[in-house]
Amino acid sequence: MSSSIAPYITAWSGEQDLPCALVERPDRSIGYASELLSDRDRHGVLWRQTALRHRVGRPEFARVHPQRQRRAMELLLCQVCGGPADQNEDGVLWLHRDYRDDWPHWPEGMASVEPPVCLPCVSVALQLCPALRRGAVTVRVKECPVAGVRGTIFRQSVLAPAAVTAGNFAYDDPAVRRVLASALIRELRGCVIVPLEELSGTMTGGLSR
Repeated sequence: MSSSIAPYITAWSGEQDLPCALVERPDRSIGYASELLSDRDRHGVLWRQTALRHRVGRPEFARVHPQRQRRAMELLLCQVCGGPADQNEDGVLWLHRDYRDDWPHWPEGMASVEPPVCLPCVSVALQLCPALRRGAVTVRVKECPVAGVRGTIFRQSVLAPAAVTAGNFAYDDPAVRRVLASALIRELRGCVIVPLEELSGTMTGGLSR
């Protein structure tokens, strides 16, 4: 992907993680030593804090900005341009790598950390993303409830909480209290794969924001 073009959720080199010290809390959850209300989501889960300096420096395509990913997922915004994702009577539009061999009726029930897309940005993503060029599908999703977070779980340690492993955690999982979240998860339900040819007449433009 060209260095002059980057999806909305991509982190830039000017957006590094903020120096927030983790501490143990009396309820055995983790927190920041100097914590703000905005450091947690409405479920009380702690989030990784990253500088908000969109388009400063160079895009780092291997990194997703936690706050922009979360905003795109919460508001169902296009992951490429940041505008509203496409929706019609058949559901919200998602663009994914083609993993239909993973299980029957894929991607039904999938836990997705990739936000949806708008119609114009489908062609942009297909042209510029090497992974999608290896095989991609567009999917209409009837229901996509927020289900949890992806992040790193921390164990108790002598000096400060210590990272154990990264994974997906449901909001009703007690372990989520010790997770530092980096992405919001929606569960995809009522999925219907839409042939790309059916969308081709409306896939123009993109990345205008």
